[in-house]
Amino acid sequence: MNVRSLRFRLTAWYAGLLALVLLLFGGATWFGLARYLHRSLSDSLVRQARQIGEDFLIDVRTSGERYVIDEINEHYAPEQNDHFVRVTRADGSALYVSGTPRGKGFDPAQISAAPLSSAEAATREEHLPGGGELLIHSLPFTARDGSRFVIESGALYDSIENVLRGLLLTLAIALPVMIGIAVAGGYWMMRRALQPLDEIAGGAEQITSRNLSERLPVTHSGDELERLALALNRMIARLDESFQYIRRFTADASHELRTPLTVLRGELEAIAQRPRLDDDTRDTIGSSLEETERLSRIVESLLAISHLDAGEAQMARVSFDLAELTSTTVEQMRLLAEDRNIALSCKTDSGLTIQGDQARIKQVVVNLVDNAIKYTPDGGAVKVSVGAENRHAVLRVEDSGLGIPVDALPHLFERFYRVDKARSRQMGGTGLGLAIVKSIVTAHGGEVTVESVEGRGSCFRVELPLPGERQQ
Repeated sequence: MNVRSLRFRLTAWYAGLLALVLLLFGGATWFGLARYLHRSLSDSLVRQARQIGEDFLIDVRTSGERYVIDEINEHYAPEQNDHFVRVTRADGSALYVSGTPRGKGFDPAQISAAPLSSAEAATREEHLPGGGELLIHSLPFTARDGSRFVIESGALYDSIENVLRGLLLTLAIALPVMIGIAVAGGYWMMRRALQPLDEIAGGAEQITSRNLSERLPVTHSGDELERLALALNRMIARLDESFQYIRRFTADASHELRTPLTVLRGELEAIAQRPRLDDDTRDTIGSSLEETERLSRIVESLLAISHLDAGEAQMARVSFDLAELTSTTVEQMRLLAEDRNIALSCKTDSGLTIQGDQARIKQVVVNLVDNAIKYTPDGGAVKVSVGAENRHAVLRVEDSGLGIPVDALPHLFERFYRVDKARSRQMGGTGLGLAIVKSIVTAHGGEVTVESVEGRGSCFRVELPLPGERQQ
């Protein structure tokens, strides 16, 4: 087999592309099914925990704890279904713990308890000593009498893993078979499709200057091979005309025999030349793509700002540690500073819990630290700190950069405003980063300010109210 032949290369490309598509499809199917099964299992655990609370625990003082235990055993039979159910009182004692499951896949006594201080429902994975995993949903629940409980509902991953292993085995067997059949069929189809090309090549080998009246076989299929055969026949016709002209001319002027050969060579060289995309056009296309991407970022940023200003943005109000979020984010951005030999430090006070959208607040930290790194000369310093002042959590981002002119400070948080327009554009800025920061902080009832001295650096200060002090 000639590995350099067009037939082999087309088949190889076809097989490679088909294999890639099938692998991507199989991978997408596997991951999609895994995610679906995981979500289904998680949803069922959530429903089970809610039903236990709403059906049995809601009036626990009236019905009694014995009633709760009996009802859970009767309706859910955890041991028979290989499920894990535990109901914990506020003091940490267990009201109900399911027994050892029928399959003995785990020991309920060895399952760690969910934190009683958590006020939010959560799903976690428990790694078992035998190597398995148990998915557990924890639901804080308050009865009508004010009694607080934590309901834990869990199930093994075994059923999911069995399904996924079966699918993986099926794909491992089916994909090679499908690829093999497709490659064999593709090679056969390529052979049939390219057979006219072999006939054209064989006919062209027989044509010389003495039989230019002959023509190549044409398969009237309406495809590229037919057009190629017709084009070659027209070329041969032109060659025939040229040779006839040469013969006539030789009879009249044998000393100018070389002239028509030169003309023929020029025609062949002209045929060999094909138009290509020039470098200027390629650069123009690349520049246009960059500007399109930049325009997309501007549109997305404007949309985010408009939603925040209108109060239409989806914001999850949860409690989280601002100090921990800030230190983690700064650590993730440390490589940006190291590339510029900038000293990036972070000092935080622990236990500064605020309420808000954790992703949005992280965006504030990222924008401020990124700006500080961008506009700080190489070898400078950026300091990030988080502390508590006047019942507010205060985030500070200080840099030793060039500073901001006094006349620019009032406009710094305006949309599309840049202190140094040329430099901001070179760094990929859109003039919307600080506007987004202000919108997010305002939506959280906070305030952002800046102090700067030209030549000495800037300090951005973000104040966010602590729980119980949210501004109206």
